[in-house]
Amino acid sequence: MSADGSKRVVARLAGAGLLVACGGIHLDLYLTGYRTIPTIGWLFLLQVVTAFGLAFLIVVTRSTMVQATGAGFLASTLGGYLLSLRFSLFGFREVRTEAGIVAGVIEVVGFALLASLAVAPAQQARPADRSTHGPRRLAAVEQRLPAARWSVAALTAVAALLFGVAVAVTNPPSNHFAGALLKVATVHGEKVITNAQGLTLYWFVPDSPDKSTCYSTCAAYWPPVTGTPTAGPGVDGTLGTIRRAGGTMQATYDGHPLYTYIGDSGPGQATGNNIDLNGGVWHEMAASR
Repeated sequence: MSADGSKRVVARLAGAGLLVACGGIHLDLYLTGYRTIPTIGWLFLLQVVTAFGLAFLIVVTRSTMVQATGAGFLASTLGGYLLSLRFSLFGFREVRTEAGIVAGVIEVVGFALLASLAVAPAQQARPADRSTHGPRRLAAVEQRLPAARWSVAALTAVAALLFGVAVAVTNPPSNHFAGALLKVATVHGEKVITNAQGLTLYWFVPDSPDKSTCYSTCAAYWPPVTGTPTAGPGVDGTLGTIRRAGGTMQATYDGHPLYTYIGDSGPGQATGNNIDLNGGVWHEMAASR
C-alpha cells in the first residue's frame, strides 16, 4: 500500500471513530434522561443509530459518497445543537454543558476530516478513461480539487466560529429569573402555578421541603425561583422559602421548591412536565384545589 493509501486508511478510521464518539455521547444522554423529552428523545435515538451505521460503512467501504454523508451528518448534528443552544428545537432548549461542548468539538473536527476525504479521492479511485477524453477529464478533476479543499476549509472555519460564539454567549432568557410573584394559569387544560411572566413552574421529585438538590448544570436547565413568594389571585397553597447553598432564598409552594424550565419560551407551555432529566422526574406545579 502506498503512503497516500495508508494515510487515507488512517483518516477513514479516525473519521469513523469520531462518528462513534459522537453517537456514544448522544446514547449516554438518551439513556440518562433525553429519551423522555418529546420529539428530542427519538431524534437522539435516530442520531445514535445513524452515527454507528455511517461509522461502519466508512470503515468497510471506500465510498466518497458515504464519507460525504458522514460529514453532512456531523454538520447537521452540530447545527441542531447550535439551534437548541441559542434558540430552541422542537420546544427544547439546550444549555452549555461539558458533554455538549465535547460533542460540538467532535462534530467540527469530524466534518473537516470526512469532508476533506470526500473531496480528495485517492488517485486509483479516479476514473480510468483510456479514451482521448480521459486526460482532459482527469485534468478537470485536478483543477477542481483546490477549490473543493478551500470550500471545506471555509465551511469548517464558519462552523467552528458559530460554535465558539454560541458556547461563549448563550445565556437563559431573563424572564426565567423573574421575581417570585405566583399566579394561576390554565395550561393544556390543567390549572398550574406560574411566575409573573406566565412561565409554568415545576417541582423536582428528589427535593425535600427544606432542601433543593438542583445545582450546577441542573440549575441551568431549571432556574430556581428566587425571593420571597407573594400570592396572586387564585394562589391558595402554602408559600415559603428555603435557603440554597450560597445563601440565595428559593420560593416554595406547598413544600416544593419552585423552578422554571429553560425549554419554555413563553406562557401556556409546559414542555418540562413529566420528563426525567438531571437526576429525577419533573412535574408542573399544580395549583391547590
